[in-house]
Amino acid sequence: MRVLAVEDDPDALDLLEHALMHFGYEVTRARDGFEAMELLRHDQYPIIISDWQMPGYSGLELCRQVRERMSSNYSYIILLTSRSGPNDLVEALDAGADEYLSKPFNPNELHMRLRVAERILSLECRDVLIFSLAKLTEARDTETGAHLERIRGYCSILARQLTQMPKYREHVDNDFIALLQLTSPLHDIGKVGIPDSILLKPGPLTAEEFEIMKQHTVIGGHTLDAAAQAYPQAKYLQFARDIAVSHHERFDGTGYPHGLRGKKIPLCARIVAVADVYDALTSPRVQAGVQP
Repeated sequence: MRVLAVEDDPDALDLLEHALMHFGYEVTRARDGFEAMELLRHDQYPIIISDWQMPGYSGLELCRQVRERMSSNYSYIILLTSRSGPNDLVEALDAGADEYLSKPFNPNELHMRLRVAERILSLECRDVLIFSLAKLTEARDTETGAHLERIRGYCSILARQLTQMPKYREHVDNDFIALLQLTSPLHDIGKVGIPDSILLKPGPLTAEEFEIMKQHTVIGGHTLDAAAQAYPQAKYLQFARDIAVSHHERFDGTGYPHGLRGKKIPLCARIVAVADVYDALTSPRVQAGVQP
C-alpha cells in the first residue's frame, strides 16, 4: 500500500521513510504541505502521514485541504506531533485527521495504527466493490436481483444451522456467516461473460451451449482471483473467489469446473451450492429448462 510521508525535517523524514519501508509500504516523500497537495493533485495515496508543525503549510491545513477535495478515494490521515493536550486532539480530528501520534513515534505503535488504517480502507472498498459487482450481475438478468437476495438469506440460515453441529462449530462463526452473507451475491458474477443468447435462452441449452454456460464459474473465479492477488489483505476477495469458482462442484465429484470431491470443495462454496440449487427448484426462472 502506498503512503505519502510529509515532514519538513530531513532527518525525521528519513526515519519515517525507513520505518514505513521496513513494514512493507511504498513511500512517497513530501517536504511540506504544499508539496504534498501537488502530489495529491496528480496521484492517489490511501494513507498520508504528516507532521503537524511545518512552516508555511501545516499538517492541520493539509488535513483540511485533503477533506475539501472532490476525490473519489478516501485518504486515511495520521498526524505526527509533539502536542499532547486534549484540545490539540480535538483540533486535529476537527480538521479531518483520522489518527494522532505523538513524536518521537514508537515504530511498533505506528505499525499498529497503519494496520487499523488498512482495515478501515478495506471495509470502505469492500462494500463499494461488492455492491458494484452484484449490480453488474443483476444488470444482465432482471430476475437476478431477487435471486441474489434469496441466496443471501438461504446461506445465512444454512450457516447458522451448521453452528449447532460440533463438526462445523470451530469453522462457522459469526465472522464466517457475515462474510458468507456479504460475498454470496457474487457467486454468478462470471455470467457477465456469457452471451445473452445463452444466458437468457428460455428453453433447454444444447450440450455445446451448456459447456459455454459452465465457463461462468471460471470467469468469475479468475476475475475475483486477480483482485485477491492484487489486494491480499482483503480476505473477503478470497472468500468470494472460492464461492464463484466452486459453487457448481458436487460432493460426489460430478460437478464443474474442476470435478472437486467432498471436503476439497470450500465450505463456503458448498453452502452456496445448496442454496443455489434450492432456489432453482423453488423459484420460476427465465432459464427454467437449463440443465442443473
